[in-house]
Amino acid sequence: MNPLISAASVIAAGLVVGLASIGPGVGQGTAAGQAVEGIARQPKAEGKIRGYNREVKVVNTCTVLQVGDGIARIHGLDEVMAWELVEFEERTIGIALNLESNNVGFVLMGDGLMIKEGSSVKATGRIAQIPVSEAYLGRVINALAKPIDGRGEIAASESRLIESPAPGIISRRSVYEPLQTGLIAIDSMIPVGRG
Repeated sequence: MNPLISAASVIAAGLVVGLASIGPGVGQGTAAGQAVEGIARQPKAEGKIRGYNREVKVVNTCTVLQVGDGIARIHGLDEVMAWELVEFEERTIGIALNLESNNVGFVLMGDGLMIKEGSSVKATGRIAQIPVSEAYLGRVINALAKPIDGRGEIAASESRLIESPAPGIISRRSVYEPLQTGLIAIDSMIPVGRG
């Protein structure tokens, strides 16, 4: 049995025994008697202890060394991956691009006006992804895949990595039609095809 639960049971039982030893009608009108009765009527501590969430999370946090022009330099992320997402204090997202020995360079996916030197940053452990669905066809979105055409949110059921591997040469459709750029120098030196 959990020692905390058994301790709570002993304390609750001691309060009940203590109240019973006072006897009926003794101290009921006094402030002390009302306080003791109030303690006895509280929900049992055992139920509160059983409902306690014991989940432990390891959160990798670090601090901002420098920020400017959409780039933030961060110190303290030892196990960051290339293209990993981080979240700054004011909810701006950043993508890890420049992995150095003592700091990491992040590109900010937002204005980042509230990010200052010494601000806290939390690693998400996720690689940069973008939501995908048929609902994106014909819509105008920004770099974060948020709609900017005023037609409401876009429902997406799945997401894919930004840097996904290209399909193999066998599974691709063959190039069957020449594509003219309109510049003779390019069209004569580099054949561009559609397919």
